[in-house]
Amino acid sequence: MAGEEPEHLTQAARRQAQVDPLAGVRAPGDPPWDVYLTGTVFLDIIFTGLDSAPVRGTESWARGMGSSPGGVANMAAALARLGLKTSLAAAFGDDHYGDYCWDALAQGEGIDLSPSRTVPGWHSPVTVSMAYEGERTMVSHGHEPPPEEPAPDFPPRARAAVASLTPGRRAPWIAQAARAGTRIFADVGWDETGAWDLSGLADLEHCEAFLPNAQEAMRYTGAACPRAAAHALTEHVPVAVVTLGSEGAYAVDRRTAEAAEVPAIAVEALDPTGAGDVFVAGFVTGSLAGWPLADRLAFAGLTAALSVQEFGGSLSAPGWSEIGAWWRRVQSLPGQEPRALRRYAFLEGLVPEELDRPWPLRRAVPTIGFRRSG
Repeated sequence: MAGEEPEHLTQAARRQAQVDPLAGVRAPGDPPWDVYLTGTVFLDIIFTGLDSAPVRGTESWARGMGSSPGGVANMAAALARLGLKTSLAAAFGDDHYGDYCWDALAQGEGIDLSPSRTVPGWHSPVTVSMAYEGERTMVSHGHEPPPEEPAPDFPPRARAAVASLTPGRRAPWIAQAARAGTRIFADVGWDETGAWDLSGLADLEHCEAFLPNAQEAMRYTGAACPRAAAHALTEHVPVAVVTLGSEGAYAVDRRTAEAAEVPAIAVEALDPTGAGDVFVAGFVTGSLAGWPLADRLAFAGLTAALSVQEFGGSLSAPGWSEIGAWWRRVQSLPGQEPRALRRYAFLEGLVPEELDRPWPLRRAVPTIGFRRSG
């Protein structure tokens, strides 16, 4: 269903990327893909315009509704919109939901799905997300996953891969990819076992960077503050990035002895769904481009901040049009602190000079089932 090479990107996906952040480092013989991902794709149905959280025993009406691929698709879309050639291995149901998600990713975002497969008779996982007051409430449904993992034994050659580590369990593809020269960037979910044992994250030994949030980092290291936790994590992985919520993020690279902290950008948050994935995608982009640590951190924070101003996960990931529009707008506002502007000056040579579409871009799409006109 998807082309085998990045050259088969749709025109829509080409316009979306607009910028190749890796143009300066590309060379003959490079891997065909910039980033490889594997995981579960959900169909996300997003209700927006709720005045408050749903109340037990009552009916709430939402003023808006949209549909989009979710789960690992949030990360895949964020990477593709930043101009990275992205390949995804995932299982898709053979229902309407699976068809919709496949088409949205392959045709709409230009993501390579050649390592993915359609599973006959499998019900696509679904998440209903309700966004209100900058928060979200989610309800998910899914059947048992297919017996065979969608990740191949030998992942396709890629510059980088993003992995979600599971306490107490190895993912064989991570070691395979690392041995082939792929740079592994990892995040982790909440440890439901309560053990918080770094030795349980066995695949961390194959990773170049680890990107937990502040609570996760402190629990895994026993450190009293997130910054100390970041330094402690570099005993196990070369680069540690700890997100600090409304305070921004802090990172340490033991190889270069760099440390950087970037404050969060103050924005009106409509929906935080997928913001963590967008942050990781921004950091991976800057890392593959060879940017300094502080620039990578600033770019990741910026892309995450832009994403929470839109509804949905993969719907909200910004492209270079949005990044460029933000950079031009923030420079034109009176009273901007020169030091803050200098922090993002590296964008000047990257962002497109002209927008070919309005911004902010409203990406919400109709619910599945609408007929196409014409």
